[in-house]
Amino acid sequence: MSADAPRSPSLRAAFAQPASFTLLAFGFASGLPFLLVGGTLSAWLKESGVALEDIGLLSLVGLAYSLKFLWAPAVDRVRLPLLRRLGQRRSWLVAAQIVLVAALLAMAFITPGGHLALFVVVTVIAAFAGATQDVVVDAYRIEIAPAPVQGALAATYMLGYRLALLVSGALALLLADQMSWTRVYLAMAAFMAVTLLATLLAPEPARGERQPTSWRALLSDGVVGPFRDFFARYAGWLGVALLLFVGLIKVPDQLLGVMAIPFYLDSGFSKTEIAAVSKVFGVWMGIAGAFLGGAAVVRLGVTRALLMAIVIGAASNLLFVLLARFPGDLSLFTLVIAGENAAGGFLGAAAVAWLSALVDRRYTATQYALFSSLVSLPGKLLGGFSGFMVTATGYVTFFILSTLALVPALLLWRWLRARVDLDAASAADAVPAPPSESSRAS
Repeated sequence: MSADAPRSPSLRAAFAQPASFTLLAFGFASGLPFLLVGGTLSAWLKESGVALEDIGLLSLVGLAYSLKFLWAPAVDRVRLPLLRRLGQRRSWLVAAQIVLVAALLAMAFITPGGHLALFVVVTVIAAFAGATQDVVVDAYRIEIAPAPVQGALAATYMLGYRLALLVSGALALLLADQMSWTRVYLAMAAFMAVTLLATLLAPEPARGERQPTSWRALLSDGVVGPFRDFFARYAGWLGVALLLFVGLIKVPDQLLGVMAIPFYLDSGFSKTEIAAVSKVFGVWMGIAGAFLGGAAVVRLGVTRALLMAIVIGAASNLLFVLLARFPGDLSLFTLVIAGENAAGGFLGAAAVAWLSALVDRRYTATQYALFSSLVSLPGKLLGGFSGFMVTATGYVTFFILSTLALVPALLLWRWLRARVDLDAASAADAVPAPPSESSRAS
């Protein structure tokens, strides 16, 4: 960073900016539908007598979150006719949230035990709306504040997201023991409706984009433009290496995630212990890790913070080796969950900030949707073979191999650091005005 570059904001300024509170609400809105079309829904389907084969097939609706980059260009460029006065970002966000509320209400009244085919259609609509909401929120976060404070925004977003997972996961299951699933989903629809208020009160980011004059121009600028821009800035093998690195960032974490609960059960822990330690205590440790990751981005810059996060995230897998040596030890289990979730939260915040710095703000929705999809895809593909790896090698060797999966990412990080200076770009993007002034300006 040059001597005359703008100073990075203080931690207090980064976390206290008005955009942080907006992203807290938007994180809750993004996290709420994820389990309602996933894990929580599977419990409802099981209790409704739906066959396991059908439950497995219905889980494929979650692919909407991996394929969201396909319709992200529309979010970037298409203006919604009735809501355009709200602005490009808020209009799409309001539309997605209205569809989500309607879909959750429809799921509550149709029920899987009533008309399963129609229920599946409505669930697909809910997943599509949830994924679209994610696209808009990611674009909003990048555009509402400069790159040096993106780590703080990522942390507050993840706080809201994980709180929503508690509501749509643990709370929903608890309520389902006391009332019907219809009432549970009505309650979740009410939570979703409240997030509309935050959207209406949020400021619209200043984008200054040009509007396409024809459908051909729309396709050229909205679909081809984001990819053309990326490879213009990072030509040839540099662009390929960056995309490969994006896909490798979270592979150690994703490899472990698939086998975690089977390992806990094989270690002798009850489902109640797993729920209390992993799904409740672990969520709060993940939130703490996210705030540490956001602080690291503000203090160290996105490049060094990401390196630290990759190493910490992968190294936390070795904690499971210790647990494999002492199975059934609840205190050790709690310690392992604390370390693994804190490391995961740290990595999540640092990765979000780094990916945000990589995006061109003319194509925020499309490029970030592509990057976030790439982050999850390799780990999901490799995770499909993790059961075979455990069977062939045993848990301890598997945990060690999952840790060593960070090596390709480290090698690429070293090669890319000399060729891509995202910290310099972040410093140039910094806004020296205090948070209150910059929020009024937006």
